[in-house]
Amino acid sequence: MTLALGFVGTGWIGRNRMAALIDSGLAHAAAILEPDPACLAQARAIAPDAAVLDDFDAILALPLDGVVIATPSALHAGQSIRALTAGHAVFCQKPLGRDVAETQAVLAAARDADRLLAVDFSYRRAAAADRMLSLIGEGTIGPVHFVDLTFHNAYGPGKPWFRDPALAGGGCVVDLGSHLVDLLGAACGLLHWDWIDAGLFAHGQPISGRSACEDLAIVQLRAKGGPLVRLACSWELPAGTEAVIEMRFTGANGALRFANVNGSFYDFTLDHLEGTRVTRLVMPPDEWGGRVAVDWARRLQVDPRYDKQADDLAWVAGTLDAIYGTVRGHTSIKSL
Repeated sequence: MTLALGFVGTGWIGRNRMAALIDSGLAHAAAILEPDPACLAQARAIAPDAAVLDDFDAILALPLDGVVIATPSALHAGQSIRALTAGHAVFCQKPLGRDVAETQAVLAAARDADRLLAVDFSYRRAAAADRMLSLIGEGTIGPVHFVDLTFHNAYGPGKPWFRDPALAGGGCVVDLGSHLVDLLGAACGLLHWDWIDAGLFAHGQPISGRSACEDLAIVQLRAKGGPLVRLACSWELPAGTEAVIEMRFTGANGALRFANVNGSFYDFTLDHLEGTRVTRLVMPPDEWGGRVAVDWARRLQVDPRYDKQADDLAWVAGTLDAIYGTVRGHTSIKSL
């Protein structure tokens, strides 16, 4: 039997994940909760048989296998906790929480309920990223000593709540940098930071912490016994293209470069760099957007119980908190 899922929030990304889950044959949309009439109409075109509800409690009262949450960030933690406490597995858009405290509260609820929890760090399952992580794990480039991570979005977010730190939890670091930090952890393990030096800017002016939503961040992180990491991300940077997305992991035996193609948000290559030689390992096309959601559904069919892989989400949130907390200089955050 297919999984019965409730979909809460069906904007563009919510509909995309709904379609991927339905198309996988693993799940069907049992119910939809969406306040915007236009978004609801488009969701009903994908899942015409789904019940349309106007209350979150009504969703939770249904005999669902899981709830897929794609609402504004300020709602993620609370809705996830309520769904988990009601006995439903949860697949949530990032960020799971606006800070590490909210994230840890959701993780505690998932453990207490013993329900499967996953977050849509979708770039992790792009074919180029998947291959990159495998090669790093196999030791192809040797121990990694330098990591350069970049995500510049020439447009920035279109919805006003993204610009309110109380609602979004931060700016481009939460929106874009979180993907980079997640992939860093997947590649190099949950690093313990000796120091972090972060510069955050809004409209060209330095800002402190979460006082405003930054549109540019330049960060250096040094791991104890691990690599030096440079992270840069931005909204509306004049980059001459729609997006610049690149990750470069350098080791003693060469480097791996994950990069977008011609400014695309969706097409990626992976290159192995050795001196002046470049070997192309992965290239488009690759329909990767819904793979993390489908992976969650596949795991849910096998075992709905809590998976300790979710514990890593606290490290991602903690690293983001540390970036926001160190914009005035270096600090030790070895507790991460």
